[in-house]
Amino acid sequence: MFLRNLELNNFRNVSKVSFDFNKNINIFIGNNAQGKTNILESIYFLAITRSHRTHNELNLIKSEELYTKVSGVFDDDTDNVHSLSILLNAKGKKVSVDNLVQKRISNYLSRLNVIMFCPDDLEIIKGSPSVRRRFLNIELSQFRNDYVLLLKEYNQVLKQRNEYLKQKNNAKFDKTYFDIITDKLVDKNIELAKIRYDFIAKINQELDNVFEDIAGMGSLKIKYKSFIQEEDLKRADLKDFLTKRYNGLFTNELLQKTTLLGCHKDDFKMYLNDLDVTEFCSQGQQRLSILSLKLAEIEVFIKEKNTKPIILLDDIFSELDEIKKNNIIKYFKRDDQIFITTTDIKDISEDLKKSSDIYIVDNGTFNKED
Repeated sequence: MFLRNLELNNFRNVSKVSFDFNKNINIFIGNNAQGKTNILESIYFLAITRSHRTHNELNLIKSEELYTKVSGVFDDDTDNVHSLSILLNAKGKKVSVDNLVQKRISNYLSRLNVIMFCPDDLEIIKGSPSVRRRFLNIELSQFRNDYVLLLKEYNQVLKQRNEYLKQKNNAKFDKTYFDIITDKLVDKNIELAKIRYDFIAKINQELDNVFEDIAGMGSLKIKYKSFIQEEDLKRADLKDFLTKRYNGLFTNELLQKTTLLGCHKDDFKMYLNDLDVTEFCSQGQQRLSILSLKLAEIEVFIKEKNTKPIILLDDIFSELDEIKKNNIIKYFKRDDQIFITTTDIKDISEDLKKSSDIYIVDNGTFNKED
């Protein structure tokens, strides 16, 4: 898979630009706040339909403009060429595949796959459980677009259940109707838990080897933390078991007027040599743990989807010593398409530069080196 062409209109500080990319390595060099990260963000946005930097998508629209449009042409892993585009304005977002507008985001997702590495990735370890759930949901949406629909259905049922719990007059509370909603929520919980546990297991199959390759030491694992235990998934009476747990919380939920149990509260933790990476590891070890997680994900893409995702490296080399930097570069294959941003070309090895297209970035303009 590789991105042939990218066109931006009114994206961040970029007015209009079109790129025809190198099939392998594309490097963007510039000082901070010049626009080099905007290119990686736009590619991520094209693939995922959301930004990795802001929750307010209107921030993507260039100041004093009414819209932004991001378009791309890519080769999939069967050598077919496709186009994608996203038009964003104050009214919303319109996504198109091969010039056909898609009514559902799920019909658009999982076509162009990307893995983003950036300094903010440390939040996956240091941040709240909601940050880790968001990461997990985004990555799973790239593996299977039906996951997006399942998550949407879960959230709709959860919202319906919470709204019913918030009714002012509990005397009119219809427990039979409430149990029907709970039954639907239990079903969606089981589906989500199965998919998430399966994904984490696949990551763990690759994680130890990846960490050993780039760090040279230690055993790294992820543990998924849910009210549904992994061994629970083998129970023949799982649905009844979970329904009883919800029923046991009914009085407290009425008092607190919210759902107290569910996959919307799940989390995951990383452990290095059985020690919680968040609590017991240095920032350097935490950074290597996240890099290993992303690299392991690439291996899962290759094995599960028979595809190689596009790799986005946003200013990560300045944080690493030469040995670890070289170990990461060695990990990428020659047929990977990689986009790199850096403030200092010295952070990029001469060997890597030989096979690269290099762009100098200055205040939203891009000049390709000959």
